[in-house]
Amino acid sequence: MESKIERLLKELTLDEKIGMIHGKGLFETKGVERLGIPPLKLSDGPMGVRNEFPGDSWVPVGNSDDYVSYLPSNSALASTWNRKLAGKCGQVLGEEARGRGKDVILAPGINIKRSSLCGRNFEYMSEDPYLAGEMAVPLIEGIQKADVAACVKHFALNNQETDRLWVEVEVSDQALREIYLPAFKKAVKKAGALSLMGAYNRYKGEHCCESKELLTDILRKEWGYDGMVVSDWGAVHDTKKAAESALDLEMSVTYDFDNYCLARPLKEAVEKGEISEGLIDEKVKNILQLMDRLHMLPGEHRQSGSYNTPEHQKTLLKAAEESIVLLKNENHILPLKPERIRKLLVVGDNANRAHSGGGGSAEIKAFYEITPLLGIKMLLGGNTRVDFCQGYLADDFLTKEAGWQEESLKDGGGKTAGEKDTDGALLQKQKELREEALRKAALYDQVIFVGGLNHQQDLEGRDRPDMKLPYAQDQLILELLKAKPDTVVVMAAGSPVEMGAWLSRAKALVWNWYAGMEGGKALAEVLFGKVNPSGRLPESFPFSHMDCPAHCIGEFPGGKTVAYREGIFVGYRYYETRQVPVAFPFGYGLSYTEFTYERLKARVKGNGNGAKVQVTLGVVNTGAMKGKEVVQLYVGRKNSGEDRPIRELKAFDKISLKPGEIKNLEFMLDMEAFSYYDEKEKEFRVEKGAYIISVCRSSHEVWMETEVEL
Repeated sequence: MESKIERLLKELTLDEKIGMIHGKGLFETKGVERLGIPPLKLSDGPMGVRNEFPGDSWVPVGNSDDYVSYLPSNSALASTWNRKLAGKCGQVLGEEARGRGKDVILAPGINIKRSSLCGRNFEYMSEDPYLAGEMAVPLIEGIQKADVAACVKHFALNNQETDRLWVEVEVSDQALREIYLPAFKKAVKKAGALSLMGAYNRYKGEHCCESKELLTDILRKEWGYDGMVVSDWGAVHDTKKAAESALDLEMSVTYDFDNYCLARPLKEAVEKGEISEGLIDEKVKNILQLMDRLHMLPGEHRQSGSYNTPEHQKTLLKAAEESIVLLKNENHILPLKPERIRKLLVVGDNANRAHSGGGGSAEIKAFYEITPLLGIKMLLGGNTRVDFCQGYLADDFLTKEAGWQEESLKDGGGKTAGEKDTDGALLQKQKELREEALRKAALYDQVIFVGGLNHQQDLEGRDRPDMKLPYAQDQLILELLKAKPDTVVVMAAGSPVEMGAWLSRAKALVWNWYAGMEGGKALAEVLFGKVNPSGRLPESFPFSHMDCPAHCIGEFPGGKTVAYREGIFVGYRYYETRQVPVAFPFGYGLSYTEFTYERLKARVKGNGNGAKVQVTLGVVNTGAMKGKEVVQLYVGRKNSGEDRPIRELKAFDKISLKPGEIKNLEFMLDMEAFSYYDEKEKEFRVEKGAYIISVCRSSHEVWMETEVEL
């Protein structure tokens, strides 16, 4: 391999090399035809392969050959807590990217959900680095089975959209190492991610795509990464800094490709002797190495891909089913029994809305998308009358102008959305739709409300101002519950919302995420008991954004800088340790059956850094229905001399049990599970003493505990 790459390097001219390290189109680099080096073709995104654009325009080509499968969002996938399923979804994404002729798919996004208000949270996995890393690894491996490179993003500390191009992040080394880097490290060292995308924001005075500490010291030297590093689109600002950094490829959203920092300005600097051509050689070498690993170079055989096969559809349906989280089910309202429902009213804009075409760079052209309304009608098959009532008037995000990407480079690259105009005509329309829904609700045997957010709120380039439900939904839900107390409430969204106005009245509450093209079918299966819900929340749901540590301790979105003063106390680490109540805790989710745990034991095997803690327990399905349980193992230091979280997730497993079935589980925890980052020593260390190992239903609900001495 080395000889092939070295040979090609020697034959390349300076112009040819520079053409390989910056975009010659919006998603494509320049190849070298005389040497058989193809252009590198990249594409968004995490929820499917994005539609085709001309090289120099953000107006879509508009042909019929770029329809693809619509995958559940990364938040939905993380909600399955199913590593095997993540791997299968990765295979779907990789095969479809390859089928579309792409070399790099810009996924997954694994930035930590520091605040519930970040506009791109639906693209990310979790507030917890362990869960994010464990779900990202099989997803990456699945993608790369198809001779396509996963591109893990955004490295690092990209936790808000407001002023994302210029905001300076201030974070402690401990929080960086314990919270914001572990998932990336696992993606690099365990999954072998072939490419990685730098972030927009600044850290220690440098843009992340030009950062010596992040890209050179940590990524290249400390982690030994030899893959390709690409910039986020428009994230490079300085030719010399970018040339001297470990960045390999500059991409942007503008069409002046020759004026990119690593284009003509770089060539001129080399010719003046200001920048060494050897720096360019290193970048080209990494790109050629990527091409070789993907079997793109002359003489290599590369596998072909596929689109929307029956197997793809089956996988995405399974992922959607397992992503749904049952949050409340008082009086066993769910599952609904079709034979008892002659007339069913489905209320809410999200019941009839397709989401695949929105969200920013996550948007795609889906072959199809089964909405909740369609899924319910398909399942009931005409034996129950199903009617729809919109209930509230929502924004149409599909009217967003083509070319918004170019605008995204202005004014810091992102903003916090302000209050919507609430003129009299809009208020009157909301009132009319609400009153219509309430009049009709009284005439039906069962009401299902499907609301939440859409891609006007869950959106690249824009953060939410708060967690409140838009479109006067709180009033509608509250009045529906007063009129029909057994109304089933479904929230479809990519981020938590405030539910305090009506939560105590709701007896049945389901969380649905953006669940992909089979999402409506999966939701119907859960509501009517064809599928037992098994999703668990991958993030905490606070009552209000002001309960979130990023807001009440740290800063979000900050000004020119944003201070992460909450340190390592992100998400449940803060809520559990500081005893702050939440609406629903991390890891939470109900089932239509019941599980119990027994016989928890833990013992230390070996000693020193090579020691491991063996944890064993039994799980029993004590209910009457087959179901899946997510067994969560947390570790906490007893009487620590450091300010540590009370417990942290360190292992989990998802198992399927028939009624009455017992399964015995074993977890092996290495010393990493008990370590913390010592800022003085600049290394991870294990504090000697007693540790509590907790088996939990969620970060808040401890089922059993045992103690080990290290």
